[in-house]
Amino acid sequence: MTSPRRGTPDFLLLFLTFLLVCFGLAMVFSASMAYVRTVQVADAKIAVNDPSYLVIRQAIFIALGTIAMFFCMNIDFNKLKNWVRPAFIFVVIMLLLVPVIGKEVNGAKSWFYIGGFGIQPAEFAKLAVILYLANLITKKEDKFNDFQKGLLPALVIVGFISALIMLQPDFGSTMILVMCSAIVIIAGGANMKHLFVLGVTGAGVLAVAVAIHLIQSGGKSYKIDRFTSYMNPWADPLDSGYHLIQSLYAFGHGGFSGAGFGQGIQKLHYLPEAHNDFIFSIIGEELGFVGAALFIFVYLAFLWRGLTVAVRCQDSFGTLAGVGIVGMIAIQALINLGGVTGSIPLTGVTLPLISYGGSSMLVTLVSVGILLSLSREYNKPEKEATKKKRA
Repeated sequence: MTSPRRGTPDFLLLFLTFLLVCFGLAMVFSASMAYVRTVQVADAKIAVNDPSYLVIRQAIFIALGTIAMFFCMNIDFNKLKNWVRPAFIFVVIMLLLVPVIGKEVNGAKSWFYIGGFGIQPAEFAKLAVILYLANLITKKEDKFNDFQKGLLPALVIVGFISALIMLQPDFGSTMILVMCSAIVIIAGGANMKHLFVLGVTGAGVLAVAVAIHLIQSGGKSYKIDRFTSYMNPWADPLDSGYHLIQSLYAFGHGGFSGAGFGQGIQKLHYLPEAHNDFIFSIIGEELGFVGAALFIFVYLAFLWRGLTVAVRCQDSFGTLAGVGIVGMIAIQALINLGGVTGSIPLTGVTLPLISYGGSSMLVTLVSVGILLSLSREYNKPEKEATKKKRA
């Protein structure tokens, strides 16, 4: 018995993905021109300027991510349901191990290092939770509207994974996980009254936690200062407001038409993490308002196409998974763009498909592969024939 033919993938989504990935690689190359790494020479460590170091590593992760994307694209998304639970368990194990044997970077013990390459389990946790929730909600169907039988188990899952990530601690990843989980839960038909009560309760708990933190710190908290510095970064230009001020300088230098590709100056050790969290600042400086606006237009087109694929899927699991994936990418992009422009508090998260970061690139390309698998289901020959008959 022959298996049913699969449809063609959404080539517009595939094209936009590769367009953004190639553009991101070019910007990582530009942003890392002044990158200095430490190498061991005999018994001493010396600093070496290596402009190709980061872009080569990023290219390796792009190659691996592309292979994973095509692998997921060529698997029937219905079979992905069988992988959801094993993948979720594997992610939980990684999250349990990373505070014990992981490496601390920028104050958070969030990384495993394998052969010199860093892996961040929290990035994989976002996708794993989205797929797990989509599978859980699909199985419960109408029962999901009930708090005890439907919503509560989903909240326990999200709360458990969020607690593991906060142990590192990684507030940015936790916030993104909670927000994209909320999108899946709302799309799955949760009772809005239950969500409203939970939202008010959560806000109250957060307020109490902040108050306790301020009391314990004597009214002065570096974390709170970093969070509120976006309102007036010049109040502390050499500490809590430094990153945002340097980012705004980059946009100011870029102006309308930009300084030109590779001609930015903020990446010359003025703007920290120029190749990572602040890659959009370099885009704004070197390509100006015109280039930044064009980039945002392409990015919105990519998100719109991904959402279109998710909505067109006639399977509940596929739709929820697709909406959650697009929500995950969109939320992370919004937090990154809002933070570096001073529109919202600055949080250290990457810009998906653009920033330097192996784990983020792998997860995002795998996520796009799942969306492409959904599009192949929608574009099956028999469904195309049905649509033509209706027309």
